[in-house]
Amino acid sequence: MARTDRTTTEPVDPELQVVLGIESSCDETAAAVVVGPTTVRSSVVSSQIAMHAPFGGVVPEIAGRAHVDRIIPVVTQAMVEAGVDGRDVDAVAATAGPGLIGSLLVGVAAAKAFALVWDVPYVGVNHLEAHLCAPSLDEPDVGPPMVALLVSGGHTLVVHVQDHGRYEVLGGTIDDAAGEAFDKVARFLGLGYPGGPAIDLLAVQGDPEAIRFPRAMLHEGYDLSFSGLKTAVIRHVRAHPDVDTADVAASFQAAVVDVLVTKLMRAARDVGATTVALGGGVAANSLLRERFLDAAVAEGMRSSVPSRAMCTDNAAMVAAAGWWQLQAEGPTSLSGGADPNLRLA
Repeated sequence: MARTDRTTTEPVDPELQVVLGIESSCDETAAAVVVGPTTVRSSVVSSQIAMHAPFGGVVPEIAGRAHVDRIIPVVTQAMVEAGVDGRDVDAVAATAGPGLIGSLLVGVAAAKAFALVWDVPYVGVNHLEAHLCAPSLDEPDVGPPMVALLVSGGHTLVVHVQDHGRYEVLGGTIDDAAGEAFDKVARFLGLGYPGGPAIDLLAVQGDPEAIRFPRAMLHEGYDLSFSGLKTAVIRHVRAHPDVDTADVAASFQAAVVDVLVTKLMRAARDVGATTVALGGGVAANSLLRERFLDAAVAEGMRSSVPSRAMCTDNAAMVAAAGWWQLQAEGPTSLSGGADPNLRLA
């Protein structure tokens, strides 16, 4: 959808449309300005990690209040860094789900307000779809069709991306998501929050073959399970209290990565994909990135790994997803709300 310029009444080239993206689905308050589907002019993220660390995880009430305090300063900073003001913005996109309902509503309300004041379209974006747009922000020529592994604290999905807006979920976790398992194991080992980066750092000092933890459902389809692995770690440590924590971390991480990469590559082969991609916060994990790239080379497939800044929650991917959605479906009604349980397909 190409909107009309408010000053000249001339149609705006879609490739030059300026989209303000807002992300507030969990514990990151983020805003970004993206031109077209891939040109990032600014990306600002305000993290709440320090606020939630004492509790060992995200506290929804604290997260929501923090978003209220930070949303306007973050948006202002993003626009200043991009060198734009409201007259330059062609659309405002915000994460409408899934996520924490209180946090989502802050971003959605702010986006609607900006859209009303500037008289531009509002687009409510699926957070999972936004993660699937992240690879193209680093590599603009990367895109569908491809098979993507979307791994985060709340979701672990193997997705056949047939085109923008056309997705087939091939597999997903039947219990704990990969990021959730990292956080729970890290908490049990006393490594603090967030667990993923802590385990990634400690695992470098350990032996990934020291303990042969189970790889659940490794040879069965595309679905995943990490609850049993988490339990196996707890039982092993309790049975061997003198075990090297670094070895535990390295062996646990290796088990998770083995399953993730095996499932992704099996799905890619089965659907005949020539491109595979990673997305989501866990995609910042060092071992996962290494094993993923090695597997893609071995299979002769093109691989795309977003930069770590684009793996974790950010608003640039939301703006990009909003751009694609605006072209395909037009604006979202201002009466639309937020859905904490929104699905990808």
